[in-house]
Amino acid sequence: MSEKTLPSINIYFDRKTESKLLFQIIRQAGFGSVLLFWDDKFHQDYRKHPDLARKADLDIYHIHAPYSTINNLWLDNLEGRTLLENHLQYISDCAEFEITTMVMHLSSGDNPPPYNTLGLDRLKKIIEKAEKHNVRVALENLRKVDYLEYVLTNITSPQCGFCFDSGHQHHRSPDVELLQKHGSRLMALHLHDNDQTADQHLLPFDGTIDWDTTIKKIAATGYKGAVSLEVTGYKDLSPEAFLQKAYDVAEQLKQMPDPFYIEVSDD
Repeated sequence: MSEKTLPSINIYFDRKTESKLLFQIIRQAGFGSVLLFWDDKFHQDYRKHPDLARKADLDIYHIHAPYSTINNLWLDNLEGRTLLENHLQYISDCAEFEITTMVMHLSSGDNPPPYNTLGLDRLKKIIEKAEKHNVRVALENLRKVDYLEYVLTNITSPQCGFCFDSGHQHHRSPDVELLQKHGSRLMALHLHDNDQTADQHLLPFDGTIDWDTTIKKIAATGYKGAVSLEVTGYKDLSPEAFLQKAYDVAEQLKQMPDPFYIEVSDD
């Protein structure tokens, strides 16, 4: 691409459209890259998605690791050991499919197990493999931001960083300055909106986030990359209509003060 970095969007905003067509209409709407969910929760042919995306002239922004059993990361049980092996495989998958970044959660729900050295040691093994394969692991802020603080404090590898989720912060931790504290390790964005009553994954400007302030804070981190949306489709809009609205919103974010996208050349 010789144009400014094009916006990115998660393919799992739509769970019904056949995958090949979905990538095509995402590209037709103007998006330049996609976020992939790396299991069959939303689309059963997920391992075909890297090839389908690239055939549709889309880059891959990152894969999102499954998170339904993530609390086992901190527990000494079979599920925790299996979770570690699965995440090591996801790193191998990133290397195989030439995907630079994996986003993962650190906890789930309001009462996860306490963070501890067992989980930290498992994460260190994941990061060690990521270092060998030159894959970045971006840890997402959730309702329990102290887990993110704990891991980023104890793992300083340049391959381990932070995925800023605007909706999670607005709903669960609006008074925590995550971008100011961890902006130097910002590796990925999940931009979406809500009215603070729930994690609604609305398009930006359809909730109550102050986007002018948010974009300025992102820009202040020195982050260079695409405007990346992680949103849920709207029932009253077709996938095509929703994508057009989403693209227009992403372009609006790009035009705000202190843009953080970069020029991409063909060289």
